[in-house]
Amino acid sequence: MNRGRDLGCESRRRFLRRAGALCAAAGALAAMPTLATTTPQPRRLRFVHTHTGETLTTTYFDGSDYDAAAMLDVDYLLRDFRTGDCLQMDPQLLDILWNLQVLADRDEPFEIISGYRSPLTNAMLHRRSNGVAEHSQHLLGKAIDLRLSGYSTRRLGEHARSLARGGVGFYEASDFVHVDTGRVRFW
Repeated sequence: MNRGRDLGCESRRRFLRRAGALCAAAGALAAMPTLATTTPQPRRLRFVHTHTGETLTTTYFDGSDYDAAAMLDVDYLLRDFRTGDCLQMDPQLLDILWNLQVLADRDEPFEIISGYRSPLTNAMLHRRSNGVAEHSQHLLGKAIDLRLSGYSTRRLGEHARSLARGGVGFYEASDFVHVDTGRVRFW
């Protein structure tokens, strides 16, 4: 085989993948006016933590600003349940969840598998699984692993990818979606 021809094919494939991703992002942007540019309104989320059984229904955004008390409640619910450590969660992460709720047209609770992870917990999970990043966004309060009660996790992952607002991982075998506010990437 001609090595130059292989590189050309790879470049063409890379171009086509990027073009497809850009088309998907353009589609997501076309949908965004219904999500982000409408009149500011309160944003309410419901959660149930799969490990602790704790539940939370909260209006974390009052229509003009994030509600500090509600954010503290969210931080506590999304704490590292193994160590009890809390960290301030990125409010943009909650906005992504709210957008997902709108796209899914659901008011069911998000089932939380993992929110914040302490360095101790993340290191332990990283040793046990190559699916846990050593420098995970969970360590920064910028990631959450979840499902939406009664909704396809595959479809939820597709919605998250369409937003193109951070990292999205779909874990079919474990039936959850990872969402973070880091750079846009999909797995």
